[in-house]
Amino acid sequence: MPIPQYPQLPAFLDYLKFEKRYSQHTLVSYQNDLEQFFAYLASQFDAPPVDKITAMYVRSWLAELKEEGISSKSINRKISSLRSFFKYQMKTGGLKQTPMTTVTAPRVSKRLPVFVAEKDMATLFAHVEFPDDWKGRTERLVLQLFYNTGMRLSELINLKESQLDPSHSQVKVLGKGNKERIIPISKELVSDLQQYIGEKPGSGAGVPNIFVTEKGKPLQPRTVYAFVKKQLGAVTTVEKKSPHILRHSFATHLMNNGADLNAVKELLGHSSLAATQVYTHNTIEKLKEVFKKAHPKA
Repeated sequence: MPIPQYPQLPAFLDYLKFEKRYSQHTLVSYQNDLEQFFAYLASQFDAPPVDKITAMYVRSWLAELKEEGISSKSINRKISSLRSFFKYQMKTGGLKQTPMTTVTAPRVSKRLPVFVAEKDMATLFAHVEFPDDWKGRTERLVLQLFYNTGMRLSELINLKESQLDPSHSQVKVLGKGNKERIIPISKELVSDLQQYIGEKPGSGAGVPNIFVTEKGKPLQPRTVYAFVKKQLGAVTTVEKKSPHILRHSFATHLMNNGADLNAVKELLGHSSLAATQVYTHNTIEKLKEVFKKAHPKA
């Protein structure tokens, strides 16, 4: 809901939408975080104007979130939303100083990304039988593209025929913030995709998306989640079985086989190395295993 006491909010959200070109999902997150903060200020401190908001108000809200059991990760996201909002106020001249300079974020314990073992991925494509129909062809090809490119779910289901470049064996992917990146793929996968596109059923021939259902309509996220979970369940016991696990597997297997960290960063479309470095931990764990098995003094 709009907060009448804070007319700066709509202008900030327009800035994120039209200048930063953030996705609708990200915009909603920012809006929810900031509306929660301003609603708290209205109920507890009689809605002080933006230039009167101090670090004390922010810390008070964060303390309440902590008492409510909100995770450190979620609190850090809300802190990030506030930092961006106050930074924008300084940029537009509404503030001389941000109240966020003395606000510290809670520590978040890093969880290593879950991934499917290389041998299990090999089993999936070599031995698991997919249905011998359009649905089965789609499932197999989607799984192959996820694992071969590390694409996000939204990137894959929105992938257009025009983004496939057969002559250079690559796909052009539109990622977060409409940032474009190029990912190489094998000639064999290019050939399979071209054949698939040429045989789209019914009205699917007129749909720009590469992947369509047997009725010729673009794939929906829920459908992809369901069949990815089912097919991975045939080869692995990892708890989470989702398209994002295939992204983790793509990155982890590259790192384990000696890929350059910066190259993996570019392939994943990460904005900084910090997000990619989590995959080095799995590489270190693998090195430790090799050391224990092979070194005479281990």
